[in-house]
Amino acid sequence: MTTDQPAIRVMVVDDHPMWREAVARDLADAGCEVVATAGDGREAVRRAPAAAAQVVVLDLNLPDLPGVEVCRQLMGQQPAPKVLVLSASGEQADVLEAVKSGATGYLVKSASREELLDAVRRTAAGDAVFTPGLAGLVLGEFRRLAVAPSPDDSRGPAAPRLTDRETEVLRLVAKGLSYKQIADRLVLSHRTVQNHVQNTLGKLQLHNRVELVRYAMERGLDDDR
Repeated sequence: MTTDQPAIRVMVVDDHPMWREAVARDLADAGCEVVATAGDGREAVRRAPAAAAQVVVLDLNLPDLPGVEVCRQLMGQQPAPKVLVLSASGEQADVLEAVKSGATGYLVKSASREELLDAVRRTAAGDAVFTPGLAGLVLGEFRRLAVAPSPDDSRGPAAPRLTDRETEVLRLVAKGLSYKQIADRLVLSHRTVQNHVQNTLGKLQLHNRVELVRYAMERGLDDDR
């Protein structure tokens, strides 16, 4: 962490005490503020509002409440934290279910300490972060889902009007570029890209980058031009 930026507030949820404590310690040593830890899903959901974490590092295999259900419930809180799944499983079904539940990123537990720290930083910044090999899987699933239009499309109101720049940023988000890559390509600051994304989320009444990617793919904005 740089000294001119506030520490990222993180909550760690895992039912294995040694693993939970090790992750929390690594994050704290790297400059994060570990505001809470939880050993099961219900505890995580209960403690999350007061903890007000920016990022929840969440295990999927919890004893009382599945991690995907924890993620869904966290997404219903205001403000909703960003969720980075840290799981022993790299199975396709687990990854896709986590993303559909609202997770911003997904790492397997074989990831290095440096990869975890980088993932937390990027998740806090709004990037979708995945263990190498999983990002393509997720984008492929969204493309498959985007083939069939939503049954409510014909009855819904007209889509909000985005500016040309917001549309340009949205197109690059749908292609899987990070905010830094988008900023470099468009010769903008990282903060400006974040602002465009936040404005777009507000206009479209979406909650996170995952929903934004699906919206863009449903409209063919990820196609090469």
